[in-house]
Amino acid sequence: MTADRLSLLALNRATLDRQLLLRRTAMTAQQAVGHLGGLQAQAPLAPYVGLWTRLAGFRHQELQDLLTERRLVRAHLLRNTVHLLTAADFLTFRPLFQSVMERALTAHFGRHLTGLDPAELREAAAALLAQTPLTRTELGRRLAQRWPGRDPGSLAYAATHLLQLVQVPPRGIWGSTGPSAWFLAAAWLGPTAAARPLTPREAAEELVLRYLGAFGPASVKDIQAWSGLSRLREVTEGLGDRLRPFTGPDGGDLLDLPDAPRPDGESTPAPPRFLPEYDNLLLSFADRSRVIPHGRPVPLPPGNGASTGTLLVDGSWQADWKITRDRDLAVLDIRPFTALGGSHEAIAAEGGRLLAFAAPAGAHEVRFAPLA
Repeated sequence: MTADRLSLLALNRATLDRQLLLRRTAMTAQQAVGHLGGLQAQAPLAPYVGLWTRLAGFRHQELQDLLTERRLVRAHLLRNTVHLLTAADFLTFRPLFQSVMERALTAHFGRHLTGLDPAELREAAAALLAQTPLTRTELGRRLAQRWPGRDPGSLAYAATHLLQLVQVPPRGIWGSTGPSAWFLAAAWLGPTAAARPLTPREAAEELVLRYLGAFGPASVKDIQAWSGLSRLREVTEGLGDRLRPFTGPDGGDLLDLPDAPRPDGESTPAPPRFLPEYDNLLLSFADRSRVIPHGRPVPLPPGNGASTGTLLVDGSWQADWKITRDRDLAVLDIRPFTALGGSHEAIAAEGGRLLAFAAPAGAHEVRFAPLA
């Protein structure tokens, strides 16, 4: 049977629907994080904007409570980058990424660790990180007391890649500041927390299904680009009729969940949406043309997040945004790099809502910069 062919617009609308960007949903923040397979959290405050733009009635306190109550965690996982995840997902999926972590460790610090017993380092670091959260600097300093001839930074980096760790509050709490402090996941989440009873193969299958439910239809290369894992074709082939094949606009093979929503591209409007920096919608495809038709590289700005990002207009990335504050005025600057395909009034109205969320105190102003 010939697989149905999907247009680029159909792919766009299907993905936006699953990314909760065609309409704000009534999901809780915890449900949304699980549905999306995690939110990028390299910039620790970025998930607040990522959830605000997707959820009806989302408030800062909801995410703060989930973090302090340990139902959500911030940890290295997908692509070996920091993500906001449900505690259950972290425990279930983290073992799949151990080889990714170890390859990164070898690539960046292997020459500094020659002759060091990984098991001994893992045991020593676990004993420290089960007692108190430590920054990499603090951890390296303590490990160097045991291995005085070793580079402290390399020891700390090794520990954070050999152990299952989370970054703990106040990092990631709105209105608070704090360095990246690591804690042993088992100690942070407690003895009652446990991964779902899945084999490694079952966990990999669940990860693939979760991706397609949030980003599909997509190719195997897309799934690998999102996760950072390899050899996932073996997993998709084993899923059989749990997946449905499609043909992409370029003739390539795509996969999807059989009953996942695929709204008609021509008749489905896409409202303007402000995304935070590093949003996975832009980063999670080998072929990003469904949301980045112009091939522009995604910006990766430094900072804590929630003050810069990208703007979707008619479903595609058409501008960047930045919030600046001056005394009692917060200004949202919208900087298009192509002719905006939507209504300036609708964009400005959504921008006003963003300012009310991200900079609630004082007056607000939305400005459109000239086309770059």
